[in-house]
Amino acid sequence: MATTQVPTDFAPAAQRRIDPSKYTALGDFLDEINKPDNRESLVHTYGDQGITGFLQMTGATKAAGTNDEVQWWEETRLHPQQFIRNETGGSIGTGASTFVATIPASGETNGANGLVLRNNDVVLIGAGTRAIVDGLSTSNLTLGTGGALAATASCNITSLSGNFDTATANGATGVVSIIGNLFEQGSDQNDAYLESQVNKKTNKYMIMKESFKVTGSQATNIGWVNLGNGDYRWYVKGEADTRKRFMDKREMMMLLGESVTNSITTAGISVDGSQGYFSAIEATGAGNGGIVFDCGAKASLPNLDALSEFDAIIKELDKQGANPEYAVYGNTQLMLNLDDMIAQGMGSAPTSGAQGQFGAFNNDPELAVKLGFKSFSRGGYTFHKHSFKLLNEPTLLADSKFAGVMIPMATVVDPKSGDRNPALEMNFKSAGGYSRDMEHFITGSILGANTDTKDFAQFNYRSEVCLVTRAANRHVLLTQS
Repeated sequence: MATTQVPTDFAPAAQRRIDPSKYTALGDFLDEINKPDNRESLVHTYGDQGITGFLQMTGATKAAGTNDEVQWWEETRLHPQQFIRNETGGSIGTGASTFVATIPASGETNGANGLVLRNNDVVLIGAGTRAIVDGLSTSNLTLGTGGALAATASCNITSLSGNFDTATANGATGVVSIIGNLFEQGSDQNDAYLESQVNKKTNKYMIMKESFKVTGSQATNIGWVNLGNGDYRWYVKGEADTRKRFMDKREMMMLLGESVTNSITTAGISVDGSQGYFSAIEATGAGNGGIVFDCGAKASLPNLDALSEFDAIIKELDKQGANPEYAVYGNTQLMLNLDDMIAQGMGSAPTSGAQGQFGAFNNDPELAVKLGFKSFSRGGYTFHKHSFKLLNEPTLLADSKFAGVMIPMATVVDPKSGDRNPALEMNFKSAGGYSRDMEHFITGSILGANTDTKDFAQFNYRSEVCLVTRAANRHVLLTQS
């Protein structure tokens, strides 16, 4: 029987083998040599977290500025009221037919109009008493120019018939409405005239900055996560997130920023700040601010969950000569409350009550729907409602006092130039072809940067901007507690 010879190349040979016993467990050994079952797509756990875009959706335009401060002009009331005080210290409604009134030089509520009363003016006092002005002292005063007075003025105010009604009196101080005048036959013209007044409004620019740095080594590392388009470089996400975060913060500062009045130089910082949209509505003082409506507890906003409560806002808009079309941005609870109102009978668009009133969308209700707006009409106004993402963000404004805003969707006429301008305007510094709207530049020595010898690239963002809120009196800030 023939024997089979084993080829020499099949002969066992001494060799080193990996001993599984060297590992704490077989699983550890397998982990070292098996490729992970990796799912490459990045999970967006909190959805699209960017909140930028509110200002663009409201129709806010961009304009270039060439000074550290932007200014604009707004007209005052065509028919100003006059603040008065009973000179004797008693009630304006004295129960008599006449009393002496003073117009203080300064320091009184509603006194910013200055002196607008004239002899022979007929005024409305209290609930409806009509009275006439005479004996107005004019020494050291310039009539009808508005602003602070050089000295206190005094005059007699006499009821046209009967006595002043003490039951409807304003107390010792108050405002009177000027409804006309009365002159005798053959008399001369008014002893003074009223000048048209305009208010100068200003806001300063603010400078914002952000940066992201990546080393040369990090820029060449490839990760397991597909960031999109087959890109596995993690620094790309870091730089993109930095840009998005900067854009969001820039918009939030234009909404929430305030002018700085406190001294913060102890921290080595000296800035002026810039008035944001919410601050412009909250501003106090004559000729400033808008309508602030308290919606109540944030859990349900009980002060704005019925038609009668919404009507209260409409009545305030009427007082401000508001335009008939508004965008309403609010948190989720506010949107739910408005949905309930619509279900109560307002009627959701497009309906006969709201059709043809979509001026902001070129009278195209379908366009409003495509942009995510739901519209309704009430009291001669059309409201386009939309969820305000920023107000729902738990790490930003979800627990703040802000529930929503109501923005007029119309242009505002400049009383000096006659130009029509948007209610909201984003301004940025620019001159000679150089714009500071959104600067993006790279420093370092990698990824195309050649500014120095450091082994990194720094992505830099810089912006100098401010927001102009025109006719803030027509805007509504909805708050919660």
